[in-house]
Amino acid sequence: MKKYIALLSLGIIAISCNETKTVVTPQEPAKPTIVDLTGLESNEADVNKYAGTITANELQDMLYIYASDEFEGRNTGEPGQKKAAEYLKNYYKNLGVAPGNKGDYYQIVPNTFFRKGSGLNDSENVLAFIKGSEKPEEVLVLSAHLDHVGMDGKGNVFNGADDDGSGTVAILEIAEAFKQAVIEGKGPKRSILFLHVTGEEKGLYGSAYYSENPVYPLENTIADLNIDMIGRNDDAHLEDNNYVYLIGSDKLSTDLHNISTAVNKKYFDINLDYRYNVENEPNRFYYRSDHYNFAKKNVPIIFYFNGVHDDYHQISDTPDKINYPLLEKRAQLVFATAWELANRKERPVVDKAQ
Repeated sequence: MKKYIALLSLGIIAISCNETKTVVTPQEPAKPTIVDLTGLESNEADVNKYAGTITANELQDMLYIYASDEFEGRNTGEPGQKKAAEYLKNYYKNLGVAPGNKGDYYQIVPNTFFRKGSGLNDSENVLAFIKGSEKPEEVLVLSAHLDHVGMDGKGNVFNGADDDGSGTVAILEIAEAFKQAVIEGKGPKRSILFLHVTGEEKGLYGSAYYSENPVYPLENTIADLNIDMIGRNDDAHLEDNNYVYLIGSDKLSTDLHNISTAVNKKYFDINLDYRYNVENEPNRFYYRSDHYNFAKKNVPIIFYFNGVHDDYHQISDTPDKINYPLLEKRAQLVFATAWELANRKERPVVDKAQ
């Protein structure tokens, strides 16, 4: 996740990967004032079966590779980040999930798109695609950022196991679950784009590039479920292994929020913590990850997040610190929500367009 600091005395907002983090935790979580009246349309047996293919052991195996020193901290445009992109491409090829960009797994983000003087090289988003069986023109996006912040001057690697290795491997497991459903003749009715974006840590560049150069029309994009840091407990939930922060679910679509709530209530009963979803929230987490570039285009979003911790943007954000059973549960929640959205008769209604 991109770092942020509010300079209240100057009345401006500065966003930077190099600033010390500032996290303000409201004392009481704020619940969106929406009543959940949504009936679910998915087959319960299918949801349970395919969600069950997402396991802590497989997530751990992948994360120990993805957040290893071999990928050199996955700094945007650098060799380690390109190794990470290659890893993702090969995973989808081996899984038999099609490339998502007109026969290519990569969408090149040219260096000219980055901030002038950044010195960044060309980079790439990774796109994989499962075509819907009944409404292929409608697309659900599952996103996570593939990059991190690289290495320090002494060669120490910022592995980024939670940020955002956790979200990345969650999407890989979710893709595997959907692919298994396809193999068994129960593929999603709508199409699904598995979108791994680059340059998040530099300023949400990969998702900005996709939103400005969409491979699939944004007017046909029904929602973006964005996963950025779901592998840890934060200080507010040190003893709570059954929570996740949800941000933005009610910002654009009452339907999306109600569907999300209903899926969780039926299958998981996770503590959905909305304390960072309030208006004028001082940490501005709603604006700090890749979903925001979809929300700006009036695509409804949900941001799944575990909160920050002492290892956030430190070399100590390593795979051994991850709570894998909790990562499994959160990834299954995202899958079940995606399954419901992909298979419902109607797409979520955007009733709060900006």
